[in-house]
Amino acid sequence: MECKAVAETLEAMKASLAALAECAGRADGTLAPVGADPLQDEADACLDGMAEVGSIEARLAALKVHFAAGYTHAAAAMASPAVSPQERTAQEMAVTAEVACVLTVSERSAAALLAESATLTTGLPLTLAALRAGSISWQHARVMCDETSGLDPAAAAALEAHFLDPESPFAARGCAAGELVPGRFRAKARSWRERHHPVSIESRHRKGVEDRRLEYVPDRDGMAWLSAYVTADVAAAVWSRATEAARALQGPAESRTLPQLRADVAADWLLVGVAEGTPSPKAQVLVTVPVLSLLGAVTEPATLDGYGPVPPSMARRLVGDGAGSFLRVLTDPRSGAPLEIGRTSYRIPKAMRQWLRLRDGRCPFPGCNNHSLDNEADHLLAWSEGGGTGITNLGQPCPRHHRLRHATAWRPVDATRDRPPGWISPAGRSYPSEQQDWESPYWPEVLARAAGPGETGPPLPVDPLHDWALFTAA
Repeated sequence: MECKAVAETLEAMKASLAALAECAGRADGTLAPVGADPLQDEADACLDGMAEVGSIEARLAALKVHFAAGYTHAAAAMASPAVSPQERTAQEMAVTAEVACVLTVSERSAAALLAESATLTTGLPLTLAALRAGSISWQHARVMCDETSGLDPAAAAALEAHFLDPESPFAARGCAAGELVPGRFRAKARSWRERHHPVSIESRHRKGVEDRRLEYVPDRDGMAWLSAYVTADVAAAVWSRATEAARALQGPAESRTLPQLRADVAADWLLVGVAEGTPSPKAQVLVTVPVLSLLGAVTEPATLDGYGPVPPSMARRLVGDGAGSFLRVLTDPRSGAPLEIGRTSYRIPKAMRQWLRLRDGRCPFPGCNNHSLDNEADHLLAWSEGGGTGITNLGQPCPRHHRLRHATAWRPVDATRDRPPGWISPAGRSYPSEQQDWESPYWPEVLARAAGPGETGPPLPVDPLHDWALFTAA
């Protein structure tokens, strides 16, 4: 960050501090307007103050990045040229130790800060500018550093532009990066990285399959961790099935929590197969497949609900083998939007819930990452108040946020066929919900030439699996 940018950041911080002082005055009543509701104004002032503090924290992080990178550069310039790798390592250790002592942090934390500062100042100008402007947090900036790691400069710039440049030809839709909680931003950034990685997902998946394993790690208090590194479809199906079985056991007489039930169910299955009294429902996981990938014409990734991009070979295997635990979703070869949901039953309520799962991807409350299969379809405008039962008047919040919606003044609003509802808080503030980031699929040149005169795209290929077309509930 140049000296001019530092000065601009400091000026912006001065303005933020002035706004913060005003918020403090409103909160203690000294600047409250005559006749105003003092409690409401105090609440609004505190929310505005927290927002300003968040912006200041982001700008302070940008300044820390500037000074960390500057110190690294100055220390390298003052040091004698290293004559061996060992001497170069020692010099880097000395720089890291100095920063750790100045900040009173561990050397591991200091090393991470120096590495991230170097990445931001040399390779991620849009991210650093957004941090300096206070539009993203330090956590968002770290996510960007992580997800661009290992990419060549062009690929890293493309990922950064997708999320931080609204003028980019392929800018992300829905919430701006800074409006997503860092965990959800990481999920979207990782998904985009997977779809656009210079090494095909098939190649990377083959290597991952070779590394599959089961791990056992002893822990404290007579406990231990048991984890399996397996393919995404297997993991998603196991998790879905264990969750369904655990929820089936819940009831007034059941004292165990959902995580405890899920662990007990899985342990029963592993030790004695399907234990007596333990339900074994079928998992139901959506797998979204571009039509041309299903036909093998392209290698574009499919998407596994709750996970993200997966190799098209996995999707073809799941569909071709008739795996009953997976519901196939075909996407339009022109726009990337979903076409229909394959299903095995004709019950409209179930099909509509599946469509909501496809539209929303998860509970639509901002920042919620709950992919629970029994998220509860809910009318935005209550049926008793004239609301209809259609996709544009439905959300599918998780049980926690369903209770929040009915027990408090939080309100979901403005859903469409393709966009989940946003939310209005009791304070009257609007919070957008995350939107699915569908992309137009890649067209092989031979198919692109097949488009007739006046057509917007090539003709749709014939689907060899016709059962999906029976879905008419939408």
